[in-house]
Amino acid sequence: MEFSYHNPTAIEFGEGKISAISNLIKKDQKVLFVYGFGSIKKNGAYDQVVKALENHTFFEFSGVEANPTVETMNKALEIVKKENINFILAVGGGSVIDGCKYLAAAAKYDGDAWDFLDGTAEVQDALPLGAVLTLAATGSESNNLTVVSRKSTNEKRLYFSNHSYPQFAILDASFMSTLSDQQLSNGLVDAFVHVSEQYLTKPNTTLVNDGYAETLYRGLVKLAKRWEDRRTYLWQENLMHICNQALNFQIGAGVVQDWSTHLIGHELTAFYGLDHGRSLTVVLPHLLREMIDEKGEKIAQMGENVFGIKDDNEAIIQKIEETFHSVGVATKLSDYEIDDKVIENVQNAFRSHGYLEIGENGTVTLEKVANILTRSISS
Repeated sequence: MEFSYHNPTAIEFGEGKISAISNLIKKDQKVLFVYGFGSIKKNGAYDQVVKALENHTFFEFSGVEANPTVETMNKALEIVKKENINFILAVGGGSVIDGCKYLAAAAKYDGDAWDFLDGTAEVQDALPLGAVLTLAATGSESNNLTVVSRKSTNEKRLYFSNHSYPQFAILDASFMSTLSDQQLSNGLVDAFVHVSEQYLTKPNTTLVNDGYAETLYRGLVKLAKRWEDRRTYLWQENLMHICNQALNFQIGAGVVQDWSTHLIGHELTAFYGLDHGRSLTVVLPHLLREMIDEKGEKIAQMGENVFGIKDDNEAIIQKIEETFHSVGVATKLSDYEIDDKVIENVQNAFRSHGYLEIGENGTVTLEKVANILTRSISS
């Protein structure tokens, strides 16, 4: 095992923790308070943020989409520059936080910040950022990954930067009380696939990583089995905790990772507007079947340690699908309105991005991508 791991984000977990903001942001910092379309005014987060910032100078920007676009965040950038903002506070789910990561980096860059997404530039500096999480799913509140879209070109891209870690993250599950069933199920399946991208790869000797990943899996499976309890605070705070741990990259430290499911899923979102979580569930089971010769040993390990299934990889994949179905999430592209150009669109996007050989072994080729999507389309 060889790895370097550093996570500088301070986590404040629990009900009422939002009050800590008043001390976590310096009084002389001018704050831009960024959120989505107003749900935070229904769940109480808005009023609590305003209270916590009563001794600060702050401005507001709303309207960040479920898949944040650079077009929207560049409007926020105008406020940052006009008002000399020097702290960004993201209040919402992973989309708001990702949008704010882009915003924080764009504020310190002279060019078009899409350069970070297409790989022509790396982030050298960014404004400090804090997060108040109201929707559990992506883990963006304490990792260095940024995912944003460009509406004008139907692109959804990502980049990593150590300048993108939020300084702090407030995790208060009481803000999840107004979420829809779709938002809760999206969060659960998103976290499941995050674990899978770091676990369902090659056999390894990292007992801590594998053991913790399996613990996270078992927790998600238990929450799925207790779907009828999803409106309880206990259920929701466990989902929030698991989602955070699934993608702070601790379980990925020192092990080979995949991320093919996400790259394919991103294109399905970019072209067809599928929710991020749902774009993953229509890919993962079929990718596992297509790549079963390479992933078989880890699938078998997962089956035994998570589901109690031995020596039947197809049954294990079916159990993954059952877990997704139990929270109302489909696992077939044919369950959505997808045109007959989906394979062509995804392959062309992969070509333009240079994604010709992806996956932990570099063996998920354009042909394999087509096979995976064909499996997902077939009934």
